[in-house]
Amino acid sequence: MVSISELYSLKGKTAAVIGGSGVLGGGMVQALAGAGARTAIFYSGNPEGAEEQKALVEEQGGEAMICKADVRSEESLRQAFQEIDDAWGRLDILVNAPGVNSTTPVMDITEEEWNRIMDINLKGAFFASRIAATLMIEKKIAGSIINISSASSEIPLSKVLVYSISKAGMNIMTRYMAREWAPNNIRVNAIMPGFFPAEQNREILTEDRTAAIFNHTMMGRFGETMELAGAVVWLASNKASSFVTGAVIPVDGGFTAMSI
Repeated sequence: MVSISELYSLKGKTAAVIGGSGVLGGGMVQALAGAGARTAIFYSGNPEGAEEQKALVEEQGGEAMICKADVRSEESLRQAFQEIDDAWGRLDILVNAPGVNSTTPVMDITEEEWNRIMDINLKGAFFASRIAATLMIEKKIAGSIINISSASSEIPLSKVLVYSISKAGMNIMTRYMAREWAPNNIRVNAIMPGFFPAEQNREILTEDRTAAIFNHTMMGRFGETMELAGAVVWLASNKASSFVTGAVIPVDGGFTAMSI
């Protein structure tokens, strides 16, 4: 019989969290490290956040490293993943958790804004996943890739058009990669969070919008950072979720299941 602690243990595993210096990504770093994984914290413009997450991991006796990468550049990502391979010799888990948003009305969205959001949210996840999968395949590692989608990928929320499109693209990308890499024992899934306060959505969480969100969320509140931890560790574990791939899993307090 397998114990619960063994079922969810990530000891001996190496994880990379892109966007690991942020609020939600940082929570995922702590969850993976708490389950025993060595964790690489990717950041672009928030070195202080990355250092803070690394210190928290090490305070608990874990092992972490920091990787600076521009997710809009395949070469920058490739160099960062090479640092992980050089230091630890393997990669078992990738979490794609970067995210930028905008409240620009549809008629005012510029080409620059479109490209910036799509590049960071979707293009970066595509290239990071492909580089990670290549490393896993070369070393015959049964890996897990976890994409962080959004409830807005399925429901047309106001004020977040390009963000929603990028996350809808992430959902289909998740299923496509799951199908292509299943013969290599690489599982690809997505977590679809509801509303979790973070830097990328702070400007749109006005009092009126917050009231509307709570009214449409069965649990009547925002999610808390560590409420994503269980789903992340579950999907990262090849024992606990060994038969789960191509799934897009809501962690949204019932938001996407709510009707009138």
